[in-house]
Amino acid sequence: MIIGVPREVKDHESRVGLVPHGVTTLVEMGHQVVVQTRAGSLSSITDEEYLEAGARIAPTAADVWNVADIIVKVKEPQPSEYVYLRPGLTIFTYLHLAPLPELTQKMLETQVTGIAYETI
Repeated sequence: MIIGVPREVKDHESRVGLVPHGVTTLVEMGHQVVVQTRAGSLSSITDEEYLEAGARIAPTAADVWNVADIIVKVKEPQPSEYVYLRPGLTIFTYLHLAPLPELTQKMLETQVTGIAYETI
């Protein structure tokens, strides 16, 4: 599987969905990990650390979202990210669907599988 880690776009969010140690574990299990450049910069994690862990660095969010089977994020997809939602995609993140009917509807329409951290 290809696991993608895009940079968070929600205002005031400085966390990243996957740290280098997690990348190493996934790569050792036979997966590929694609991380958007500077995805970890606000968490003091460099692209070089992700490369050393075995990830590939992608220049844009589209380059991550469009190749990934699974997306790992911190916050729910933002409206600017809805264009990347597609059938067969799985997203691990805090979804907070109850107060976000627009996101809920978009995920239903695009047949995305959402794994919400707050409910597992």
